[in-house]
Amino acid sequence: MSQFVSIFRRLGLPTLTALLLAGAALGAAAQGLLGGSTVKTGQVSAELLAHAPQGAAPGATVWLGLQLTHTPSWHTYWKNSGDSGLPTTLEWTLPPGVTAGDIAWPTPRKFPLGNLANYGYDGTVLLPVPLTVDPAFAGQQLEVKLYASWLACRKECIPEEGHFTLQLPIQSTTALHSAAFDAAQKAQPQPLAKASVQQQAQVDGDALQVRVAGLPAALRGKTLDLFPEMPEVLHNAAEGTQRWEGDVWTARIPLAEQRSNSPSTLPVVLAERVQGSTPRPGYRADLTVQGPWPAVAAKASVSPALEAALKANAALAGSGLPPAAPSGASSLTLTAALLGALLGGLILNLMPCVFPVLAIKVVGFTRHAQDRRAHRISGLAYTAGVVLSFLALGALMLGLRAAGEAVGWGFQLQSPAVVAALAGLFTLIGLNLAGVFEFGNMLPSSVASLQARHPVADSFLTGVLAVAVASPCTAPFMGASMGLTATLPAAQALAVFAALGLGLALPYLAASLWPAVARALPRPGAWMDTFRRFMAFPMFATVVWLVWVLGQQSGIDGAASLLILLVGLGLLAWSLALQGRARRWLGSVATVAMALLLWAFGPHVTRMAEVAAAPANATATAAQGWQPWAPGAAEALVASGRPVFVDFTAAWCVTCQYNKKTTLANTEVLADLQAKNVALLRADWTRRDPAITAALAQLGRNGVPVYVFYRPGKPPVVLTEVLSVDEVRSTIAQL
Repeated sequence: MSQFVSIFRRLGLPTLTALLLAGAALGAAAQGLLGGSTVKTGQVSAELLAHAPQGAAPGATVWLGLQLTHTPSWHTYWKNSGDSGLPTTLEWTLPPGVTAGDIAWPTPRKFPLGNLANYGYDGTVLLPVPLTVDPAFAGQQLEVKLYASWLACRKECIPEEGHFTLQLPIQSTTALHSAAFDAAQKAQPQPLAKASVQQQAQVDGDALQVRVAGLPAALRGKTLDLFPEMPEVLHNAAEGTQRWEGDVWTARIPLAEQRSNSPSTLPVVLAERVQGSTPRPGYRADLTVQGPWPAVAAKASVSPALEAALKANAALAGSGLPPAAPSGASSLTLTAALLGALLGGLILNLMPCVFPVLAIKVVGFTRHAQDRRAHRISGLAYTAGVVLSFLALGALMLGLRAAGEAVGWGFQLQSPAVVAALAGLFTLIGLNLAGVFEFGNMLPSSVASLQARHPVADSFLTGVLAVAVASPCTAPFMGASMGLTATLPAAQALAVFAALGLGLALPYLAASLWPAVARALPRPGAWMDTFRRFMAFPMFATVVWLVWVLGQQSGIDGAASLLILLVGLGLLAWSLALQGRARRWLGSVATVAMALLLWAFGPHVTRMAEVAAAPANATATAAQGWQPWAPGAAEALVASGRPVFVDFTAAWCVTCQYNKKTTLANTEVLADLQAKNVALLRADWTRRDPAITAALAQLGRNGVPVYVFYRPGKPPVVLTEVLSVDEVRSTIAQL
């Protein structure tokens, strides 16, 4: 065949392509939205448990709980996370007449980190919540849905989430997990009887003098940990001093350096200090605080303690502290956004990720060079495919955002299933272009003649494929326009996506409508078959890139599993294109083999690998001074007077990788950055990361690459998407 159109027609590959791309996009949308009772990540296994010894009958109280089982050395957070981190949150969807109470938080433990300290849990912990069923509830069963989010941390932090669903019977009892709930009840801090002056605190300069009576006799003489339920009051890491005066425990604890609260009543939890995560009972007291409090310090973006930890490259993500730097959100008008999207789509044709599809499109145009009507129809169909695909992708992204998902441009490439599906599609196209098999030989003649009956289908689906490979790229003028869609009404946001698609299709639409361009194209001939085989290599190069991207998400095992599946896919396509008995026997064997390969290796492809595994280039990256980005890191460094450069990147972003290997690796640029003592942070968005999504939104962007300089006392400077050495050096010179 001499062009991409005929590839799709004989296979009925229009159907295959549409199903693969649509299924992949829907798979990305559905990932994380559908729930069971268990969600497993590389760091935490989360399961929704129920305890209803009397059933879920009207008037009953049912206990549900999210049980978190942490991988060794990982932890999540208490209601007051301490100096950094975020508490686990639970959002319930319940039938009318059923209400959920607050989490009955177990006694936490302290996680010291230099002069920081956080409060949370490791090992296995159950977070119980009571559900009250109204006496008038008339349902036949109790369907419970839960959306939970937690921050799993070691030295790095990963925001994680899960959707859970349980069906509870109204009459039958549910007591399978009674032991876990009994243990959780014992782990909850027990309230101490109020003893007026014996449970109080006195502000004394920069410290709080605490007196607590009524503690169990078994604790007397032992060292205790105090956990304030209110954040930003006490210095979390400071040991302070403590002693026993008979049966009264007293302590002097320093106030937080960046204190923001001056409570008259301070609820605290007290527990014996033990090593590791040994379970111990806790006791809750409401301290009546006698003032006066010292003046609250002007609140910085993060505490100096956090700054010190960041400089030591041990900062925890998800600090939950508000950024001090201006948001940098774009002030584009709708008209400017539409023009920017149109121009950005036009420039997108020059991005390397789009080259394979566009080169095939040029060959298709050459075929119609002498047929003006077919030429126009091909251009219009291609434009329709591009614009409608951008609209569909934009609508899906806006819909996911409306459902509470933190997604941005290129979000579908954060799903290993989508990456694997695209790799399979490009493998099939590459093998066909190379002449390994012909689709027409393995399909009924009625399917192979689709192109004759529907000549616009191939051009339309070429546009769909162009959008699939172009979506990981962000061209100049495109970033600000895409970022503005997050703040626009749905209709206006979709108009921006349509303008982007029109820009991408514009050169080929113009070529189809402008006779002079058609006359300049070469005439069809034998050269087209040679060019067709040559075009197999860009397709295979695209597959190599996609396998590498998947390796960043699913690890080396996932990449190897995908390669095995691609070999099986190639064998299946070749065997089904054979003739006679060979096709029947070899095709059957290849089909069974492919099914077995999918069963054995498919889970490795879609399973996210642990982030703890350092990327292959981590040593070189660290040698250049780059450190992992974390929420609050840039603001902390800027607060110390140091400028910061942040590279928002992703493995699936071709433009990002080009900039990284060229401008950002330039010796003059690196020397200038070092001379100005610029801190270098890299925010890797290869996997879905709501924290990075939120940071991009603050800058008025929703896709990568984004390059930004943060400067003390000045607004951030966002650079262009395709970096030049001169642009970066001139910006550094102004720091």
